[in-house]
Amino acid sequence: MGSIPGSAHPAFGFGAVTIIGGLVGYLKKGSKASLGAGVVCGCLLVGSGLMISGESQYGGHSLAAGTSTLMVLGMGQRFMKTGKFMPAGIVATLAAASSAYHVKKALEWKD
Repeated sequence: MGSIPGSAHPAFGFGAVTIIGGLVGYLKKGSKASLGAGVVCGCLLVGSGLMISGESQYGGHSLAAGTSTLMVLGMGQRFMKTGKFMPAGIVATLAAASSAYHVKKALEWKD
């Protein structure tokens, strides 16, 4: 794995932010659900970045799109219920942007 392609950077970045966000949610509120979801989703996003950097661009972008879409559904529902933009609304917004980007890139790599 030589240089990391630019299309992997969003997956790595959003994955890191997601893991950190889950950790912050746990440390501030004691939320084990935030910690678990943040670590699982963040690791899936980082893993998709590794796939994109390797020989599985389509699979990596598909995994990132699927993970991001699940985050949109979960955090979007939470935002609609609470009306609080932080953290649910911002995570849903970032996840929607991530999902749209990775769907576009997956379609470019589809055979």
